[in-house]
Amino acid sequence: MNESIINENWRLARRQFLKTSGMGLGASVLGSLMQQSSAAEEAVLDVPHRPQRAKRVIFLFMAGAPSQVDLFDYKPELDKQFRKPLPPSVSMGQRVTAMTQGREQLVAPSMYKFHPQGESGNYMCELFPFLSQTADDLCIVNSLNTNAINHDPAKTFVCTGAEIPGRPSMGAWLSYGLGSMNRDLPDFVVLNSAFWTGGMRNTQALYSRLWGSGPLPSKHQGVKFQTAGDPVLFLSNPKGIDSGIRRRMLDTARAVNQQHFSTIGDPEIETTIAQQEMAFRMQSSVPELTDLAGEPKHILDLYGPEVTKQGSFARNCLLARRMVERGVRFIQLFHRGWDHHTILPKQMPGQCYDIDQPCAALIDDLKQRGLFEDTLIVCAGEFGRTVYGQGTLKRDDYGRDHHPRCFSGWLAGGGIKGGLTYGETDDFSYNVVKDPVTVRDLHATMLHQLGIDHERLSIPYQGLDLRLTGVEPTRVIHEILS
Repeated sequence: MNESIINENWRLARRQFLKTSGMGLGASVLGSLMQQSSAAEEAVLDVPHRPQRAKRVIFLFMAGAPSQVDLFDYKPELDKQFRKPLPPSVSMGQRVTAMTQGREQLVAPSMYKFHPQGESGNYMCELFPFLSQTADDLCIVNSLNTNAINHDPAKTFVCTGAEIPGRPSMGAWLSYGLGSMNRDLPDFVVLNSAFWTGGMRNTQALYSRLWGSGPLPSKHQGVKFQTAGDPVLFLSNPKGIDSGIRRRMLDTARAVNQQHFSTIGDPEIETTIAQQEMAFRMQSSVPELTDLAGEPKHILDLYGPEVTKQGSFARNCLLARRMVERGVRFIQLFHRGWDHHTILPKQMPGQCYDIDQPCAALIDDLKQRGLFEDTLIVCAGEFGRTVYGQGTLKRDDYGRDHHPRCFSGWLAGGGIKGGLTYGETDDFSYNVVKDPVTVRDLHATMLHQLGIDHERLSIPYQGLDLRLTGVEPTRVIHEILS
C-alpha cells in the first residue's frame, strides 16, 4: 500500500480517536454535572420547610447607602457635639475609606427633626411625612451591619450573600427553591427607578450580576424591565411578523432545540425552550401589566404626582403591587442617588421626596387588597454613613462617608412585627451596642418568613454546599416576627 495513504489513514484514525475520546470525556463530565444539578433539584423538593408567613418579597434597594443618622437612628444628644472630634474610644481605630484616611473626624449632627409617630412612638425623620403615617406597620432595624466598606462589594453582598461576584441573587434562590406562582410572568422582576438629580454626584451603576442566577439555571435570573420603549427588550415583533408567524418560528426552534437536547442533555437547552415560551406569553401579559389606564384615580393619587412618569419610583411601586397580584415571586426595586459625601442637605430632601409617598402608598394599597399580610417588604441600602462630616461642615451643609459598622433598614408585612424599633447603636450611631443584625441574619429571616430553612436551601458547587447565607454563624431574628 502507498505509504502516503497509510499515513493519511493513521492521521484519520488518530483524529477519530481523539474526537471520540474527547466526546466521551465531555459526556462523562456533563453526566456528572447533570447528576449534581439533578441532586440539587431533588434537594429542594421539600421546600417550604415550614409554614409560610410570606409568599412573595418586594425589596426596595436604596443604592448608594442612605444616612441612618439623618433618617432613622435618632441621636438628639449629637447636637452638643457639633464640630468636635469623634472620640477615639468610639472609633477604636476601625477601618475607614481612603476618603477619610488621615483626616480629622469632626461630628456632624443631623439638621433634621425627628418625631415619635403612631401608637408605637417610632421616631421618624421629618423628611418622611407620608411614611411616618405607617409607623405602626414598620419594623425599623437600626443595628444592621456589614463587612464591605465600598459600594460594589457591599451591593453585591446584600443582593447575593457574597461580596464576590458570580453567586445567585436572592430572587434567583427563591425562584429556584419555591418555583413559580404564575405562568405568564417571570418569577423575579427588577425595576430600576429614576431618582432626584438636582446637582447629583457619586451615582454608581447597577450591574446585572445583582439579579443574576450564578451557577443556578439561567431561567431563575431576574428580568429587568426597561424605563422606556418596550418594558422588556425585544418584546414587540419586528415589522411584518405577527403572532401567528412568531408562533410557527418558536415551534420550529423548539423542535430543533429538543432534538439537540436529546443528543447532549444540556439542561440549559431546556431553559432556553422555557424562556422562549415565556417570552411569547409575555408579549400579551407584560403590556397588560404595565398599562395603568385601568387604575382608578384615587389609587394613582395615593402614589403621588410622580406616578404618571415612566420609570419613576412611584410608578414602579404601583407596578410592584400589580406584579404581586399576578403572582410574581420577587420584585427588586432599585433607587439610586443616596451616596452623599458632600451637600447632603441639598440632596436628601429630593431623594426622600422620591420614595416617601410611594412607599406609604404601597403599604396602604397592599393592605386594601388583603395582600399585605403575606407580602414581605424590605427597604435598605448597602451600608450606613459616618457621624463625622465630609466636605464643608456647617450646621446645614455637610456630607458623610461610608460606614459598614451600622445602618438602618425597615421591614413590613409578611409576618413582621409592626411598630417596632429593633437594635441600638452608641450615642454617635457608630457602633452597634444591642441586638446586632448582619446582612446574613437579614437574609435568613427573610427566607424563614417564606418557609425556608436557610441552612437547607443549597446546591453542590465547586465542592461546597452553596447557599445564600454562606457558612458563617447566622440567625433568624425571631424578635421582629409577629
